[in-house]
Amino acid sequence: MQALGRSRRAVVLRPSFEEHVFDLPSSLFDLLPTAAYVCDIDGKIVRYNRRAAALWGREPTLDDTGDRFCGSHRLYALDGSPIAPGNSAMAEVLASGAAVRHRQVVVEQPTGTRIAVEMEVDPLRDSAGRLVGAIGCLHDVTQERASAAATAAGDTAQQARNLFETLPLAVYTTDAAGLITFYNQAAANLWGCRPELGKSVFCGAWRLYRPDGTPLPHDECPMALTLKGRRAVRTSEVIAERPDGSRIPFIPYPTPLHDQSGQFVGAINVLVDISDQKQSLRLLAEIVNSSDDAIITKDLDGIITSWNPGAERLFGYTSIETVGHHVTMLMPPDRYNEEPGILARLRAGERIDHYETIRRRKDGSHIDISLTVSPVKDENGLVVGASKVARDITDRRLAQERQRLLLREMAHRVKNMFALAGGVVSLSARSAQSAPELASTVNERLAALARAHSLTLPDPAVDDSISERTTTLHTLLRTMLSPYDVQTRDRQTRFAIQGADLPLAGGSVTSFALLFNEFATNAAKYGSLSTSNGTVAIVCGEQNDMLHIQWTEKGGPSTDTAAKDRGFGSTLVEATIVQLGGKIAREWRPEGLVIGLSVDRNRCIARVKQDQ
Repeated sequence: MQALGRSRRAVVLRPSFEEHVFDLPSSLFDLLPTAAYVCDIDGKIVRYNRRAAALWGREPTLDDTGDRFCGSHRLYALDGSPIAPGNSAMAEVLASGAAVRHRQVVVEQPTGTRIAVEMEVDPLRDSAGRLVGAIGCLHDVTQERASAAATAAGDTAQQARNLFETLPLAVYTTDAAGLITFYNQAAANLWGCRPELGKSVFCGAWRLYRPDGTPLPHDECPMALTLKGRRAVRTSEVIAERPDGSRIPFIPYPTPLHDQSGQFVGAINVLVDISDQKQSLRLLAEIVNSSDDAIITKDLDGIITSWNPGAERLFGYTSIETVGHHVTMLMPPDRYNEEPGILARLRAGERIDHYETIRRRKDGSHIDISLTVSPVKDENGLVVGASKVARDITDRRLAQERQRLLLREMAHRVKNMFALAGGVVSLSARSAQSAPELASTVNERLAALARAHSLTLPDPAVDDSISERTTTLHTLLRTMLSPYDVQTRDRQTRFAIQGADLPLAGGSVTSFALLFNEFATNAAKYGSLSTSNGTVAIVCGEQNDMLHIQWTEKGGPSTDTAAKDRGFGSTLVEATIVQLGGKIAREWRPEGLVIGLSVDRNRCIARVKQDQ
């Protein structure tokens, strides 16, 4: 047995002698300077010495099938994973017959104490060379590993401290009791103070507050919860107050720390200052709230999640009335089919730019909008919703419509001017006796036509603003009709103007000028003014706050051949009548066209009264 006393060395026995290990006296076995035990070929423990029992913390029963391969309470690998007895070094040698050298494992005693050991296991054979068992020697290496770990930990800790000092993030550590053991300069800057190591607990901030502004006791802060629960705690933001009263919002990331044996030793906390982020969010919120555009967010189910004041002004709903409801509440029924397509494009990550559509206000009225829809993504890049920017384009649509109307009016007037110029030449030629007389007459009538046309436009004032013209009803009629006032063959005037001569002002002058110009132009092209003896009688009167004007043509072509214009001219006349708050009626009699015009008297003369 001299060979058994070789501490942590290979045990080399003569094959003829190895089987006698089973019969060694206990007193001799106990003299070995290392823990040793012997198993038979079935793995049952048949011998062990006092050092083995002390290392295991128990005395296993010999030849008991309940204790096979090892006498420890439990066995673990160095990484903390459990080792079943059947996977131990002893079981491996009994299965293979090959020795195991320098196998380090952790033995756990019944009290929970864990001891790191290094195992040497040799097979035992009889004189015939048959495997009959194995002997294992255990050497306690706990102190050696602790010393090495302490040295490595010291080096690692210093390296970690050096690393933490260079980080721009605030980092600090505590022991298991919550006492601060380290913090870097960034943490001191965030706290606005330098807490004393080993005395300050849980957090170095002077005071802590929750996001709603209520005080947060240090023993309820995320670091304290991590130490108490021995688990990482991820909460929302916390606010630190410095001694000077300034407050810094931050996000804490406390995480528990364990040593190499798995023992809980404290925690580390990383504090992320979100002051700039909060400021950016405030600026963004101010931009959103001050925007004239409606800015809305919704989830992928179409449920509204936010609603800015611009949306309230545009649609008439408050945020309380809309958040949590489906966005189709803003759509006319005939537009419901738009939403599935929009959501499908959003889920694909597409952006929808300047999509012009119609939406519905709270009062039920419809509004033209330009819609821009952008996908909203989470931190992983997944689309989780959408932001919508809706802009009221009603004024733009009206401006476009006005532009189209003006272009049509311009084209209509230009065509009329050419037609009237031809009519003036034709009328003048009938009475002219010579070419010079014809030229003089045509020039005079074209000049009168220009004067009449100028009445359809407002006057530019000295300061470049637009001033309003004033005149009387009869004066306006004579001016507008003067280009056509060619005497009949009977030397009679072609126009007769009778009745009330009211003062006109402002927009009514332009409106009446447009109407009379249209009436006269049509009469010159198709009606009584297109013949040599045709006449027009105009009678003006008042009744029940209405101004009545009757335009009666005689002597023109038969009504069967006269044009009954329903082109842009009629559209222009009807739109002008609406502005004057009136109505118009036409009657094609055999002797000629009769137009009955009635307008609101107050709209025609109201401004004249104010100016006076």
